[in-house]
Amino acid sequence: MGFKKCVNLISCVIILLFIFTAEVSQAEPPLPFVFSKSEMLKYTGQYEGERFPDGRPKVSDDILERMKLVTLEEAWGTLRQHGYVNQYEGDWVTTHLNPVLVGRAVTCSFIPLRPDVKDLVEEEGHKNGYPGRDKHWVMDSLVKDDVIVADMFGKRIGAGFMGDRLANMIYAKTGTGAVIDGGSRDLAGVLELENFYVFNRNWEPSTSSSYETSMVIGMNVPIRIGRAAVMPGDVVLGLREGVIFIPAYLALEVVETSELTRLTDEFGFVRLRDGVYTGGQIDARWSEEIEKDFQQWWKSKEKELLPSQRELLRKQPWY
Repeated sequence: MGFKKCVNLISCVIILLFIFTAEVSQAEPPLPFVFSKSEMLKYTGQYEGERFPDGRPKVSDDILERMKLVTLEEAWGTLRQHGYVNQYEGDWVTTHLNPVLVGRAVTCSFIPLRPDVKDLVEEEGHKNGYPGRDKHWVMDSLVKDDVIVADMFGKRIGAGFMGDRLANMIYAKTGTGAVIDGGSRDLAGVLELENFYVFNRNWEPSTSSSYETSMVIGMNVPIRIGRAAVMPGDVVLGLREGVIFIPAYLALEVVETSELTRLTDEFGFVRLRDGVYTGGQIDARWSEEIEKDFQQWWKSKEKELLPSQRELLRKQPWY
């Protein structure tokens, strides 16, 4: 074999090894249920924006930042108009009095422990180089602005989804928080993470490993959190009242509708304080006179608006 052919052959082998290594490093944990990329694209097909390598929707950082000013009522109203009536869940125990949790959902599904399945999953995981146990594999996949959303079927005792050590790891990776339909432990240590927002059912000193009564069955698949249906890539909005899960393709509409609502509210407050209109006039469907007044008021404030609000203003048919 000539020198040139030998070099070409070696180059091809190196390229193939690189591709194989990349594929292995990006492989999903060996859990029974994980969306393939084609399934992810299929079941989140209405979303047309940027995506992660596995196909999970990647709603833009700009939308996430603007989402932090949205109220649950505003988000709920927009979703309801599109037929999404099962996206909200309340009755949480939170780490903060007034939390603002926003991020992209990474879903994690638990079931009560079944030893034969658990043993097989652990064997596959360790054989493929995944250390620790099933929940660690999900946590290890997290990236900035993710929010891990765990369906632990409301388990409060012997759940221990995370303690302060894993909370520190999750926070370092995401900078956000967690939504856990179950319990956690080490509240004192978790509270040391100033901006790590946790929504769970209770704090309980027991650990999941001390009881071994639950196991992860899937990640980045549809899950149920209380009465809410959650998909991977949903935008999580957690506030004092509860948590709402916003389909990725509706995130921009939720944000823009909220920004418009805030402006109409500000206009209404100003006119009520000035005695221009009555409460009945502002709190009902606006007359043509009020609509025109609002349009002029909004245009007069254009220079004071955020860039996103100015863009929204210019989209209005009367602008």
